[in-house]
Order: sequence, then C-alpha cells, then structure tokens
Amino acid sequence: MIDNSIFQDKKAVYYTLGCKLNFAETSTLGKYLSEIGIRKVSSGEKADVCVINTCSVTELADKKCRQAIRRIKKQHPEAFVVVTGCYAQLKPEEVGNMEEVDLVLGAGQKMNVVEHLLNVYHSGKNEKMAVTPITNVTAFVPSCSKDDRTRHFLKVQDGCDYYCSYCTIPFARGRSRNGKIEDLVALAQKAGEEGGKEIVLTGVNIGDFGKTTGDTFFDLIRALDEVQTIERFRISSIEPNLLTDEMIEFVSQSKRFAPHFHIPLQSGSDDVLKLMRRKYDTALFQSKIETIKKYMPHAFIGVDVIVGVRGETDNYFEKAETFLEHLPFSQLHVFTYSERPGTAALKINHVVSPKEKQKRSKALLEMSDRKTKAFYESQRNTNRNVLFEHTRKENKMFGFTENYVKVETAYDSSLVNRMKKITLGNFNEDKSALLIK
Repeated sequence: MIDNSIFQDKKAVYYTLGCKLNFAETSTLGKYLSEIGIRKVSSGEKADVCVINTCSVTELADKKCRQAIRRIKKQHPEAFVVVTGCYAQLKPEEVGNMEEVDLVLGAGQKMNVVEHLLNVYHSGKNEKMAVTPITNVTAFVPSCSKDDRTRHFLKVQDGCDYYCSYCTIPFARGRSRNGKIEDLVALAQKAGEEGGKEIVLTGVNIGDFGKTTGDTFFDLIRALDEVQTIERFRISSIEPNLLTDEMIEFVSQSKRFAPHFHIPLQSGSDDVLKLMRRKYDTALFQSKIETIKKYMPHAFIGVDVIVGVRGETDNYFEKAETFLEHLPFSQLHVFTYSERPGTAALKINHVVSPKEKQKRSKALLEMSDRKTKAFYESQRNTNRNVLFEHTRKENKMFGFTENYVKVETAYDSSLVNRMKKITLGNFNEDKSALLIK
C-alpha cells in the first residue's frame, strides 16, 4: 500500500473552462485529491498542484485556455500544473509544449489524476503526456458538483455519436455512454442529504442516455423525480429530436422537474441545418416548442444558435432570423462559428466574413433581449417558488424561479439556499430581474 502522507501538507487550486459538464468533473477530481490529503487552497495561499480542466469548442476557447494556464502558473509559480479536458485531448502536443505545463491528461486518463501524482511525488518520474486515442475511451465516471451559487450539476452522460459538420466534441469526448440509473439516483440523494436543493442534469448529449445500459433518458428522469431529498431538477441542453412529447407531458405533471428547457436549434434555416448535419428540421423544432407551450405556457425555453457557419448565405440567415422571430422562446444563446481543424464543415465553400458574423450575432442578441423581457413581463403577478443564492451584490441577492425568472430582493442571509413562495412584481432597475411584489 502506498503511503499518502507525503500529500498531507499539499494544496491544490482548480480552474475550469467551458461547460457545466467540466465543472462536474473538476469537482470529482477535487474530491479524489482531497481523499489523499491534498486540500484546496485558501485565499492568499500558494498551491502545490494546479488542475486546469479545459474547453475547445472554438478557437477562442483554446486561446482562453492558454491564457488561463499562463495566468495560473504565474499566480502559483512552484505548482505542478495538470491540464486536462477537451483542449488537452484534441491538441495534446500544443498543450504539452507550453513551458508552464507539467502533465497533460486526455479524456481517458483525467480520472486517474491521483495515480499520476503518486508517480510524480513517490518516484520523481513524470510522463508528461498521458493521452490515448479517443476511440479507446469507453468508461463513464459519474460526477456531481456544487457551483458557487446553490445548484448542483449531475453528470449523467458523456460523449456524442452525432458528428455534426462543425463540431469537434465527438473527437474530444468519444462515443455516447452513460451511468447506471441507480448510481445516479444515489448521487442525487446524497447531494440532497448534504443540503442541495436543485440539481441540473448535464452531459454532452443527455437525450441519448441509455446507450451503454439499455435504458432511456425518460427512464432516468422518472427515477430522479422520486428523489425526495431534492426539491428541483433542471434538464440541461437536450436535442430536439430526442425530446419526446411524452417527456414534455411528464415534466408538466412531475413533482420535481422544472418547466425549463434548453434546446439547441443552431440554425433557423433548413438548408443550413442540412449543411450542419443536424438530425431535425425547423418544422420538428417548432412542433417541440409548441408542445411545451401547450402543456406549460409559463415554461422558460432557451435556444442555442450559431451564426456565420460556412454556407450561411445572407438569404439563409434572413430565413433563420424570420423563423426565430416567430418562435415563442425566452432566450437565445448565440455562438459565433469558429473554424475547427478536422471538421467536415471546412469542405463547404461559402465563408462568412468576421464583420458579417458580428452583425448577425448582434441582431440575434437584440432579438433575445426583447424576447426575454417579454417573457419576464408575462410572468409578473404570478406566484412562483424562488431558490435564493449565496451571491451578494451590494445589498442585493438573487434567485431563480422554477421557470428560470431571475428574482432580486434585499440581502437576507436566512434566505440563502432556501426555497420561498413569492409573487413576481416589477422589473428591477437595470431590467435584468423581477422584484418581489
């Protein structure tokens, strides 16, 4: 048995970029390190180990990762720097060539971080690159993390089998795989016992849940709905072709699932959807939105869109914009297309200029702002349950209703992580939230 006493005075700092799934995984890595005696740094302390979990969804994301690595190494100059995540898997040599980096862990190795640290501290040997081909990555490690507010993120699925033309995620995360329902239910139960009130279900393609266990995502949400220690579940991004009408009806009548949906559209043009190799058209997407509104008129609907992809002509964008204008969503998450090496999209001839991308993004963000304010306006004078967060801004605190309306009130420490029934009132000063009536 290896003696872990060498780690008793060691301290670690963690930095996460990208999606909620990364945050859940970083939390698990932190738990593994704490189990061998490496504690998280306190304010003002220097770390002995830095774990940086990266994103690579765009070229800008790669740049931010490099900047974060350099900044963190400058803050903790004597630390052993471990870099993992999608950027590490996709471009290991690029990451490994950075002088600030001591160890690069790929998707299949990230959860073995303790084993690698043991090798370094006990033998003094360090294999700088530990990255295997993504086709060899088949294991699933469930994760549940708490963010700096009040909610937890439960990783239920990983990987993706879709291979959309613009996306590198299947190359960074591997094939679709998932945890066992009984294990995920146990993690949710434990989070509630430790004081958690709300859990967000996360993954790369969560609607594809069941590939490795023979279950379905519907089986999972029905099981989680019976977890009595949790008051509220939210479903993170789910593909429209995998969001069944049966699921929508279930959420409308469930005990714990919030009337809040996050659905990637990516483009409101059928021609662009074909170029993207998406598995639905605008008619299917619209029918899903209409079904949600049929069962839950008060539901919050967030929609992902990408502007400026190769092949998105002016005419295609105008069609997409018109489609979105008539869609009853609550908010748009607008992403600007970024060229990714190895993707099929690079074979498409029409290229959108950076200036035009910026113009299209601005137009959709303005539309989103109008739609969000209109949705908030529709919710005034309704009774909702709000979960207040730790965050304090001046003498104000914030929380979210079940249908994701942001609520502002005077700071009261007794309200933190507490669910309270309220009536929604007027807009706050900067129109970013509603006040309590």
